[in-house]
Amino acid sequence: MDEVLAGGLPIDHLYLIEGDPGTGKTTLALQFLLEGVRRGERCLYVTLSESKHELLGVAESHGWDISGIPIYEMAPQEDEFTPEAQYTVFHPSDVELADTTRSVLKRVEEVNPSRVVFDSLSELRMLARDPLRYRRQILGLKRHFADRQCTVILLDDRTAEGNDLQLQSIAHGVIIMQSLEREFGVKRRRLEVRKMRGSRYREGYHDYTIEKGGVHVYPRLVASEHLSDFKRRPVLSGVRELDQLLGGGLDSGTSTLLIGPAGCGKSTVATRYAISAAERGERAAMFTFDETAGTLLYRAAELGMPLKKYMENGLIHLEQVDPAEMSPGAFIVGLRDIVQKGKAKVVVIDSLNGFLNAMPGEDFLTLQLHEVLSYMNQQGVATIMTLAQHGFVGVGMQSPVDVSYLADCVLLFRYFEAKGEVRQAISVVKKRSGHHERSIRELIFKNGGIAVGPTLRHFEGVLTGVPKHTGVAEELSGGSNTQAD
Repeated sequence: MDEVLAGGLPIDHLYLIEGDPGTGKTTLALQFLLEGVRRGERCLYVTLSESKHELLGVAESHGWDISGIPIYEMAPQEDEFTPEAQYTVFHPSDVELADTTRSVLKRVEEVNPSRVVFDSLSELRMLARDPLRYRRQILGLKRHFADRQCTVILLDDRTAEGNDLQLQSIAHGVIIMQSLEREFGVKRRRLEVRKMRGSRYREGYHDYTIEKGGVHVYPRLVASEHLSDFKRRPVLSGVRELDQLLGGGLDSGTSTLLIGPAGCGKSTVATRYAISAAERGERAAMFTFDETAGTLLYRAAELGMPLKKYMENGLIHLEQVDPAEMSPGAFIVGLRDIVQKGKAKVVVIDSLNGFLNAMPGEDFLTLQLHEVLSYMNQQGVATIMTLAQHGFVGVGMQSPVDVSYLADCVLLFRYFEAKGEVRQAISVVKKRSGHHERSIRELIFKNGGIAVGPTLRHFEGVLTGVPKHTGVAEELSGGSNTQAD
């Protein structure tokens, strides 16, 4: 949150946090006060709606000790419900609003805090009855605390009809917390700094989650803020023919898209690059959306790639991502941590189809990917992504989203039929950072390894899936699960 606010909230001002019930306003406010206690500041929590017992329950659920935060509870007392307590001459709000304000200010003078939280404004709004009186009441509180050098946070659950723009105009800063419903999986929560006078902040929406330990904010990634110098170098796969196809390998600081139908070898080739990086002593990270970690480990071992060994010595980080349980913002922050703290030089995202399912729309996916890939490129990371197309053979194969223009290099995978067998082909159709072969080669998975065969010179139409044989003695290297012919 402090990163979103470019260092935190400016002191001695009044701020508004708006959000529907359940968006985490109380949790965020308690974190704000706990940080003040940690810094040796006096704090005060004024609750007009929740009871002290409820606040203690929230703190306990997060493992917090809030004994150092005085809680002033303004809940109705039992005698307020007796007939004798009902007002007959004055309107109840005329008396209750004045009493409430005097009681709160008296408690503030006793504690003399530097941080105060009011929870929530809906009670004051109902006591004031009309907007003019309510606005004057908030202005009075603002002036009172301005003279006391106190930072105040007002919580509003937005139970009033429409947006309370009057309150937003009074506050020095406004933070909006939202909870978006999804048809499947956990809710997606996001916040926006709507206003912050005289201070820089990161605009736009930022994902956040409520977990044990409090509110975790995932700042929106801005690639231009993370420029760095690095020396470009080749990133080899460990398969000589594949590196030849790519004109000497991939390049650091570039992104590569492996695109083709399901099961054609995209994930296996991506894993080969991670293993090759670990063999060089570099760190790599793999994020799998579609395949379980156990299946990936087994398949890698069958092809002679000791993925588990490099995971155990810390050279490869493997994470299985559930798009129904993780927001895109959390995933991107995880990528940043792997690059900044984990020093990863090769990052594999398998696949973009899973990442797409975590997004509310394709436009958001494209924008997020643009920032992520720009950031990774600027850090000298070789990013490898897979994208599964619909269909298996034929010209009717389609991609769920077109992100090929974002990638610096594109490898196309295809099935094709030859000698009564289903085989796989691979070709490089784009490479911005240098030359590459324009040939189509056979991709073979056999004998516990990955191999790339010679150019398929005597075939036409391989990329359509139904090639025509134009030669008399085309030699293929053998199918995926057979010995060489």
